[in-house]
Amino acid sequence: MTAPRPTPQDGTAGTAGAGERAGPSGALLDRALRAAARRAAEPGGILFTERQLYYELCRGLRPWHLAPRRLRFTARPPVRPAAFEAALRRAGDVPGLLPPAPAARRAPGRHTPEPDLFDYGLPRLLLCESDEIAAMLRANGLPMESACPVFGAAELPLDARVAGMLAHAERARVYVLHDASPAGLAFAARAAAEAGVPPGVAVVPIGLRPRQAGALHLPHRTGEEPAAPPPASSDAWEHRWLARGRGVEVAAVRPAALLRTVHRLVRGVRRAPPRAGRRQARASGFLTWPAA
Repeated sequence: MTAPRPTPQDGTAGTAGAGERAGPSGALLDRALRAAARRAAEPGGILFTERQLYYELCRGLRPWHLAPRRLRFTARPPVRPAAFEAALRRAGDVPGLLPPAPAARRAPGRHTPEPDLFDYGLPRLLLCESDEIAAMLRANGLPMESACPVFGAAELPLDARVAGMLAHAERARVYVLHDASPAGLAFAARAAAEAGVPPGVAVVPIGLRPRQAGALHLPHRTGEEPAAPPPASSDAWEHRWLARGRGVEVAAVRPAALLRTVHRLVRGVRRAPPRAGRRQARASGFLTWPAA
C-alpha cells in the first residue's frame, strides 16, 4: 500500500480532512476492521486492547506510518470512535481482543508459595500510565520474558514489600511508560512519588514523547489541556505540538512493536549501530525505529 502524501503544517499534519468528516462506509469499515484485527495479532497471536485495534484500523485506512521518518508529524484519525464502536458491535467476537476493563488488582506474591519471595532483590519494574496497556503487556507475557513486573496507574502505590525488593537490588530501575500528552508527561514526573519508589532507585521515563510520536506519524487526539510548562527537555516542535492541545496514546503504537520495544528498553538490549543518516533520528530515543 502506498503511503499518503504528507502535508505537514508547521511540522504537524492534522489532515484527515474530508476522510474524517465523511468516514468510510459501513461495509468498508467492517472489512477494514477484520483486517486490522488480523494485523494487530501478528505475529504469533498477540492479544490487544480495543484502543490498539482502533488505531490499527486507522493505520490500515490511512497508512501515514509509511511516510519518511525524517518528516515529523502526527495525523488526525480517519475514523470517528463512534463509527469504530458500531463496527465492533457488528463484528461480534474478535479473536485476540482483550476485555475492556483492566484486571482487578491482586495482592503480589499470590502466584507462588515461596515464603521468602520478598527477600529477593528486584532489578527492574515497569509503571504504565494506562491500566489497559499494563494489562496487555501482562497478557502477552512481558513480565516473564523481560523479568520485569508491570503495574498500571490504578495499582499505585506499590505494595510496600515490592518496593522493598527494589531497595534490595543493586542499580534497580523503575521504567515509566506514558502517553505523549500533557497528562502523560505529568504522570512521568510524579510516578516515583505516586508509586512510593524507595530513595536511590533510578526512575527512567521511556516514552512516549511527542517527537517520537511525530517520527512514527501516529494518530493524535485533540482537546488536551496544554502542558504548563512543558518539560525542559522539550524542543520547539514539541512546544508547538503540545500547545495545540494534542496527545498520542501509547495504544497507537502497533502491538508487536510496543512489545519488542519495551522488552528491549527494560532489558537494556543493544541494537546494531544505525546506518549513516539515521543517527540523529535514532538519538530521539524510545520507539524511534520500531521494526514493525
